[in-house]
Amino acid sequence: MERGLLWLPLLIAFIWLAWQGSKEYQKVESYRIWAEQFDRAKYDIYAVLGQKDNNITWGKPTPKGPINLKTFSLLDVKEINLLVDNSIADIKTPPIKGRSIQLEFITAEPAKSVSIPFTEIPLAAKWAEYLQGALQNLPAEQNQS
Repeated sequence: MERGLLWLPLLIAFIWLAWQGSKEYQKVESYRIWAEQFDRAKYDIYAVLGQKDNNITWGKPTPKGPINLKTFSLLDVKEINLLVDNSIADIKTPPIKGRSIQLEFITAEPAKSVSIPFTEIPLAAKWAEYLQGALQNLPAEQNQS
């Protein structure tokens, strides 16, 4: 009986870990289905992000699919910044560590500016670099139309 009582916390911990893993798997699967509609997409525990043409859509991942989805256009964005611990970081040489990582999209109207959280600095820097390139190419594309 004593041995059973010693193993009970381990069994409970195992069941809890399996349940958490199942929830995370459901989040990733619902993200995979959601991301099929985008040209480029990313998933992490803080936010999902998708780009289709000049539109950026982001929200919070859940096992039933992303929620609180918001969409904005790169056409409205004036500047893209990588924020690490609430200060602007260089995209080409980002810091190694940071607690708070965000991509900040600054629009003409400050009230409509958007900050998207990330878990990894290198991933956020790659997205910032890619989207800044897309942002710089927008005027050339508009002139051709």
